[in-house]
Amino acid sequence: MPPAPNTGAALTRRQLLLATGASAMLGLTGCAPTTPVTATPAVPASPPSARLRLIGEARLPSHLQFQGTTVGGLSGIDYDAASGQYFLLSDDGSSRNPARFYTARIPLDAEQLGQPEITGVTSLRQADGSAYPAILRGREVLDPESIRWRAASQTLFWTSEGNALAGVAPSLSETRLDGTLVRKFALPAIFDFGLLQGPRSNLTFEGLTLTPDGNSAWISMEGPMLQDGPLPTVQAPGGPCRFTQIDLASGRALRQIAYIPDAIPHAPVPPATRADNGISEILMLDADRMLVLERAYMAGYGTDASNSLRLYLIDTRQGSDTLALPALQGAAYQPVNKLLLADFSAFIGPGTGRRLERLDNTEGMTWGPRLPNGNRSLVFISDDNFNTRQITQLLAFEFFD
Repeated sequence: MPPAPNTGAALTRRQLLLATGASAMLGLTGCAPTTPVTATPAVPASPPSARLRLIGEARLPSHLQFQGTTVGGLSGIDYDAASGQYFLLSDDGSSRNPARFYTARIPLDAEQLGQPEITGVTSLRQADGSAYPAILRGREVLDPESIRWRAASQTLFWTSEGNALAGVAPSLSETRLDGTLVRKFALPAIFDFGLLQGPRSNLTFEGLTLTPDGNSAWISMEGPMLQDGPLPTVQAPGGPCRFTQIDLASGRALRQIAYIPDAIPHAPVPPATRADNGISEILMLDADRMLVLERAYMAGYGTDASNSLRLYLIDTRQGSDTLALPALQGAAYQPVNKLLLADFSAFIGPGTGRRLERLDNTEGMTWGPRLPNGNRSLVFISDDNFNTRQITQLLAFEFFD
């Protein structure tokens, strides 16, 4: 989780980058093993409205109190079309209040995003029915990040980044609406923390999405594992990051692809301060295509320019299957190609249409209700890190496929 933005000189805002067309991605042929290279989107020529139209913004008050809990750290969001209800997952691993998810109503139509209303809170439960402990009280330590609703089973799937210091591996779990645990998936041992291999601390299962048929889930690493490659820098992209498909009936890992995140957009100010970039969420567009949200932070640019959000499109059928590769660094494989749909800095500052004052630490992404014209709405939420200098920001867009 990036720290709260620092105040400082304004950064020249990047212009919107949009792909010239899906053919640049879908025209790739084969997945023959090769040395991995960065998949670079084409230079755009389309206007900002080509794929996303900003409908509106809403915010929750800082440190909002609800039924004895502090609403914050909202890292995951999903929508149940049948009930019109949203699920919001807090990344509070029981340090402030017991690990939990919220339900909410969020008015949304083609012209505006209304004020969200928190309608309920539910504690996540362990197998014995007890709440998850804080790190100082037990080993089953959580860092919840992403949440998805499956209508067929009336259950929620959610990820935790685990805790390297406590030796708790990142996880995927299924939970009932009352918070009781259905099951915790047995994931490949490659995701266990280790000294020389395995995930980097706090860079694990940040993203989760279900396929439209509800039969499988994809879980995405926020950053590369130790044996797979370096973290992004200002000069070079990082990764690759592993995206793994899980069969929900058997719990078996089906396939895995490698995704290369961008370089950090700009150097922090001063240079020794923090900057990073990683994958904060994923979302299936259809049975094979997936939206990928990259979130970067660069200290020293003020609230309007320290955060960067870029939305990409990938086809999960492309790229080598890396599931059997213990290390990707130096291995022969083909990473998945990616196509840039939008750079959210295009919605900041002066311009036509609705505008935003700032972006924040956006970590959640979900399809919202269908709009009257039949297009889908796309809703994002930011994690305020329980920090008064950050905000819980909801953004709604019309998506043009």
